[in-house]
Amino acid sequence: MKKSLMDIICCPLDKQELELDTRQEEDEEVIFGTLTCTQCGERYPIEDGIPNLLPPDMREA
Repeated sequence: MKKSLMDIICCPLDKQELELDTRQEEDEEVIFGTLTCTQCGERYPIEDGIPNLLPPDMREA
């Protein structure tokens, strides 16, 4: 995921800002990390450079 996407993505539940926690990155691309909503606290994983912004009840267990 490109860091520049932080300007346009938001929490799918309440449309609030997301905070980025990076575990691995290359150049300006986040490979592994977490996006956390600043309002509701829901967490969304970033795996292999792809953010999973599905609501919790729609994610695979």
